[in-house]
Amino acid sequence: MILRIRRWKPLFMALFGVSLLVTLLLGQPVLAVLSAPSVPEIRGVWITTNDTGVVIDRAKLSGAIDDLARLNFNTVYPVVWNSGYALFPSGTAQRANIQPFVREGIQGYDILEELASDAHGRGLSVIPWFEFGFMAPPTSELAMNHPTWLTRQRDGGQTSFGVAGEVAWLNPFHPEVQQFLTNLVLELISRYDVDGVQFDDHFSLPVEFGYDDYTTALYRAETGRAAPADPHNPHWVSWRADKLTAFVESLHAAVKARRPHAVFSIAPNPYHYAYNAQLQDWRTWVQSDLVDELIVQVYRDSLHAFREQIFKPEIAEAQRKIPTAAGILSGLRNAPVSMSFIEDQVLTARSAGLGCTFFFFESLWDLSPEPVADRQAGFQALFPSPLLRASL
Repeated sequence: MILRIRRWKPLFMALFGVSLLVTLLLGQPVLAVLSAPSVPEIRGVWITTNDTGVVIDRAKLSGAIDDLARLNFNTVYPVVWNSGYALFPSGTAQRANIQPFVREGIQGYDILEELASDAHGRGLSVIPWFEFGFMAPPTSELAMNHPTWLTRQRDGGQTSFGVAGEVAWLNPFHPEVQQFLTNLVLELISRYDVDGVQFDDHFSLPVEFGYDDYTTALYRAETGRAAPADPHNPHWVSWRADKLTAFVESLHAAVKARRPHAVFSIAPNPYHYAYNAQLQDWRTWVQSDLVDELIVQVYRDSLHAFREQIFKPEIAEAQRKIPTAAGILSGLRNAPVSMSFIEDQVLTARSAGLGCTFFFFESLWDLSPEPVADRQAGFQALFPSPLLRASL
């Protein structure tokens, strides 16, 4: 079947509106495609701290935006919150005594202001990305200066290990943490001409956490019982997930009150893992109209595994309400991804009525196994004509 897709690939890429035909060829349900709202396809890319060399130099930044516009991308998601630090000049962070520096370009410019201006000038939407969410390195000023903001595991451990290394977790249920993040978000959307804000899989809490004094006391006060020893206890899981949902509702309301047309975007993991391992009940968030855009991170090393995730019913359900896309890994520094595999994933996502957002910018063509010209030609073929997100 992959060979069949590749043989007809030029037709599908030129006429992506016939995604129903691709769906039929793949033998997948067509309900999601038939029910999807009539909105422009998301063609996005995350601009990460890995891309610092690009964004801190005005000429390189301008060239990057030019390339994305020329190749008919329509959305950029620049990181603005990482490792416990705001990556824009933030009075909120400075007042919290966590920001000993101001990030700026080597020519002395405000990076986010420059990026937003350049991107809007070329027709791209800009949705800043709060990448680390409730996560912070234990050696950051945030963690060291605000120890009462941190949560812990039942054995007292305060850190976990993952792709970001060792990290501590802010308590998403603590009112001071909630207020800090709310102020940070409102400061950004008030100061910059951006189209919304995005939160990803770190806007969550690993299921093993939540055994700090504040949270266990709150649980006892509301339920009359002690926090279960098993972090996977269904009631304990749902109680914490509901608390996170309540904060999402509050933050969403604050964003909309400040900028009614701002896009409230989320980029979580697939739902089963997001809820059970991260207490992130994003399906309820979508059902409750707390989300304007959904990008599900589907980082898989086979097309079969990728397809298994994008045809899940919760994704089809979201498509009927809001713009929805698959997050696709375009490569890592030590793990490049071939253009042919990227193409297969984009076409498969498109057959499901989904847009695509790529992680991350430099791996699109600079850190890739193929020459830059070949990679860019591949994206040009996938996105042969402009498709602006005029609704933002």
